[in-house]
Amino acid sequence: MKRFLVHISCLVVLATLLVTTAFAGGYQLNEHGARAVGMGGAFVARASDASAVYFNPAGLGFQQGINLLGGGTFILPSTKFTYRPTGAETKASSLVFFPPNLYGTYAVDDQMVLGLGVFTPYGLGTEWPNDNSWPGRYLAVKTDLQTFYVNPSIGYKISDDLSVGFGLSYVYGSVTMSRKVGPIYRTLVTVAPGVYAPVPSSAADGSVKLDATASGFGFNFGVIYKPMPELSLGASFRSETKLDFSGTATFSDMGDMGQFTPGGDGKATLPMPMNIYVGAAYQVMPELTVEADFQYVGWSAYDKLTLDLPVGPTANLVVSAGPPPVIVQKVLQGPSTDYKNWDDGYLGRVGAEYKYDDQLTLRAGLIMDISPQPPVKTEPMLPDGDRTDLSVGGSYKIDQNLHVDLAYMIVLFAERATNNPSLPGTYNSIANLISVDIGYSF
Repeated sequence: MKRFLVHISCLVVLATLLVTTAFAGGYQLNEHGARAVGMGGAFVARASDASAVYFNPAGLGFQQGINLLGGGTFILPSTKFTYRPTGAETKASSLVFFPPNLYGTYAVDDQMVLGLGVFTPYGLGTEWPNDNSWPGRYLAVKTDLQTFYVNPSIGYKISDDLSVGFGLSYVYGSVTMSRKVGPIYRTLVTVAPGVYAPVPSSAADGSVKLDATASGFGFNFGVIYKPMPELSLGASFRSETKLDFSGTATFSDMGDMGQFTPGGDGKATLPMPMNIYVGAAYQVMPELTVEADFQYVGWSAYDKLTLDLPVGPTANLVVSAGPPPVIVQKVLQGPSTDYKNWDDGYLGRVGAEYKYDDQLTLRAGLIMDISPQPPVKTEPMLPDGDRTDLSVGGSYKIDQNLHVDLAYMIVLFAERATNNPSLPGTYNSIANLISVDIGYSF
C-alpha cells in the first residue's frame, strides 16, 4: 500500500506540472508519447498504450484495466538565416518548448474502453532580433501559437481481431504575432531651391502586435485489424479544425503616425489541418516488432493568412520628393492578406521495438518528412524544409504497475533557399527532442 501511494503521488505531481505548463512548439507536433517517438512515430497499427487516444482510438479496444500516462517532449530548435544581398547571418533566439501529453483509459468490460487525452498537436514559436540587425523585422519578430486539445474517446473491440474507435476534441488556441513597422514619410523639407527631402515619421521603427484566442471542435476515428497473430493493420483520421482568433492589435513607437494606427480588435483564421495515418506492424520474432506508417496532412487548407484590423484614418504620404513632389492619400491600418499556398504534406515512418528482457525494451525509428511549404513562401514566421528524423528510445519497467518511457530524436532540416522577394536568403535549421513519459496501470 505504501508503494502504491508513492506511485499515485508521483502521478499527481506530474499531472499538476502538465496542466500549469505553457503549451508551445512548432506548427504541427507529432510527439505525443515517448514510446511512439522512440519508433519515429510509427504507432498507428498497434497504438498499444494510452496514447492511442491520439494515434488511433481503435487501439483502446485491445487494452485492459485502468492506465495512466503522462509526460512531454522538450524541443530545442536552432535556426540561422543568411541574407542573400549582403551575406549577413542572423540567428533566431534559442527557445525551449515543452508540449505535454496526459492520457487515461478505463476498460468498462472486455470490449469497451473509454479514454481521455490532453495534448498539443499544433503550435509554433519563433523569435528573431528586435532591432535593425534583422533584415526580416518587417515580416516577423516574434510568433507564438499555442493549442490545447481535450480529446475524450471510446474504443470497441468487435472481435479478437478487429477494433474500432472514435473521439471528439475541444480545441483552445492562443496566438501572439509581432513585427516591426518601417518609417513612413508625411512631410518634406527644403534642402535647396526646388529640391526637397522626405522626413520620416519617427527616428526608429514602430511595432505592431496581435494577441488573440480562439476555440473550436474536431473529431477523430480509427480501426485496427489483426488478420494473423503476427500482423496488425491500422488506420486513423483526425479532422481539420479552423480556429478563428480574435483579440487586440496594438501599435507602438509610431511617432506622429500613431494617430493613423489606432489599433483595436483584430481577427485571424488559422487551420489545424486534417491528418490521415495508415500503417502495418509485423512481429518478426517474439522479441522484435517492426512497423511502417504513412501520414498525409492536409496543409493545402493553409492557403492564406488574413489579419483583419479596423480601417484607420487616411494619411497623406510622400511617395516621391520629386521634383515635383508626389503626395498620395493612403490608409495605413486595415485588413491584410498574406497568401501562403502550402501543398499537402507527406511523411513516411519506420520503427522497430526490441524486448531485451522483462524489464527493458529498446526502440529506434526513422522519419522522412516532405515540407508542404513552397520555397518561394518560406518566411521567418515559420521557416520549414524537408526533414530527416532519427530517433532512439526505450522503456524500463520499474515494477508490475509502473514504467518509464524515454526517447531522443534529432530533426535534420535540408537547407532551404528562398527567393521570397521580401526576404531572399537561406535558412539552416536543426532540432533536438527529448521525450519522457511515466505510465501506471491498475
